[in-house]
Order: sequence, then C-alpha cells, then structure tokens
Amino acid sequence: MNLEKVIFAFFIVFAATLNFGFFLGDIDRPELHNIYELFAAIVINMIATVLKFGDRTQIGAVLLSTSLVADLQLIGAALIWAVAVHVNGSGMTPDVTASVVSLSGGALLANIISVTMLIVETVMMRR
Repeated sequence: MNLEKVIFAFFIVFAATLNFGFFLGDIDRPELHNIYELFAAIVINMIATVLKFGDRTQIGAVLLSTSLVADLQLIGAALIWAVAVHVNGSGMTPDVTASVVSLSGGALLANIISVTMLIVETVMMRR
C-alpha cells in the first residue's frame, strides 16, 4: 500500500465530506450551517489542492482544476459571510445564507467530480 496515495485520497474525500456537511440543510436557515465547518472545508480543500500540484498527468491537471474551483467558491462563500456579519452588520439573513450555501454547493459539485475522477483513475490502474 502506498502511503502517499492513501493520504492523497484521504484529503480529497475528506474535503468532499466536510463540504457536504456544511451544504446539508435548508438553504435559508443560517443556524443549520456552521461557520467552523465552512472554515474546516476551506482548510482541507486547500491541503488537497497543494497535494494535487505534484501530479503531472492529464487527470492530475483536471483534479487540480476541480480543486481550485472548490477553493475559489468556498473562499467566496466565506467572504460573503464575513462581509454580511462584520462589514454590513446585517448578519446572516436568509438571502445571505442562500448565497453562501449556493457557493458551497458549487464547490461540492467540484469535489464530487474530483472524487469520481479519483475512483476512475484507481479502477484504471488495476487493469
């Protein structure tokens, strides 16, 4: 068993599951979406992105692209949250929460694509 591949797969799947945990719940209810879970999703996604830099294959390039998309969307969600709470002072209204969760949903889709590609690559290596 290759420890490097285990760690790589762990962070890809962990990023997807953290993002899913944040995304799950009514889109306009801020109490169902924890800021610390969003922060954890951002950190783990960034770690997964750094781990993808070493792969020089075409699949590696697409994996890196999906990870960058997820990073940008999660950072955008965090910025919207921060502006609403700390700059505007409006707090987490249903509209703001819907925007944050929608961006998280886009990042979740990118993470699902990444996990799917990881599975496809793993299956292709066995043959």
